[in-house]
Amino acid sequence: MKELNEKEIDESISNEQNFYLYLYTPMCGTCQVASKMLSVVKELLPAIAIGKSDLNYIPKKAIEWEIESVPCLLLFKNGTIYKKVYAFHSVPYLLETINE
Repeated sequence: MKELNEKEIDESISNEQNFYLYLYTPMCGTCQVASKMLSVVKELLPAIAIGKSDLNYIPKKAIEWEIESVPCLLLFKNGTIYKKVYAFHSVPYLLETINE
C-alpha cells in the first residue's frame, strides 16, 4: 500500500472509479493492526486502488472529510465518499465491505 501525499490523493480520487484511502497516525496502536489487515486485503485483492496517508500531514482533508478518529478507511465511488469505516473488525469484514 503506497503512502500518498495530498496531490496524489486528489489524483487517485479523480482518476479511479473506486478508490480506498486508509488514514492513520504513526503512534496509534490500533492503526498498526488495521494496517496489517489491509495489507492482507491488498494481497487478496491486488487490483483494488488503495493508498494510505498519515492524517497529521493532511489536516485540511481531515476537516473537509469530517474524520472522527483513526484508523479510518474511506471508500470513494466516482470521486465521492460513500462510506467511512472506523472499526476494522477482521479481514473477512473488510473484504465484505470493499466488495459491497
